[in-house]
Amino acid sequence: MMQVSNITGTVRYNNRVSLAEKVIPATDLSEQISTAGTEASGTGNMKFMLNGALTIGTMDGANVEMAEEAGEENMFIFGMRVEDVAELDKKGYDAMSYYNAIPELKQVMDQIKSGFFSPKNPDLFKDITEMLMKYDRFKVFADFEAYVKCQHFV
Repeated sequence: MMQVSNITGTVRYNNRVSLAEKVIPATDLSEQISTAGTEASGTGNMKFMLNGALTIGTMDGANVEMAEEAGEENMFIFGMRVEDVAELDKKGYDAMSYYNAIPELKQVMDQIKSGFFSPKNPDLFKDITEMLMKYDRFKVFADFEAYVKCQHFV
């Protein structure tokens, strides 16, 4: 069950087992996205896969184990690997360079920043856009193009 706070707009999920018994078998696509080398290995995505859902995600967490057991060819894997993240860390991650180089990413960020998706509260997502542009330790923009391209194959 999803609960949305009227005050902050935050979303909280109640992941009861009885709800999972309904949601997991009904899932067509499981999106398991985290920066390679940063996610603990959970099992939720394994449950989705065991119930027939396709998986799109980065090579991180339980996706690594799933790819080893089921074969990477049976998943939609995109984005940086651990080695790529380490190399980017050495070089230095600059969100603005991705923002300026990828028109679709720029459009999305500009729409979010302008309040396009929250016209009654244009600053609703300001903290998120500021974090992504200035303080993103997960380097989200670095995997954006690969994610979009991978979606075409799903």
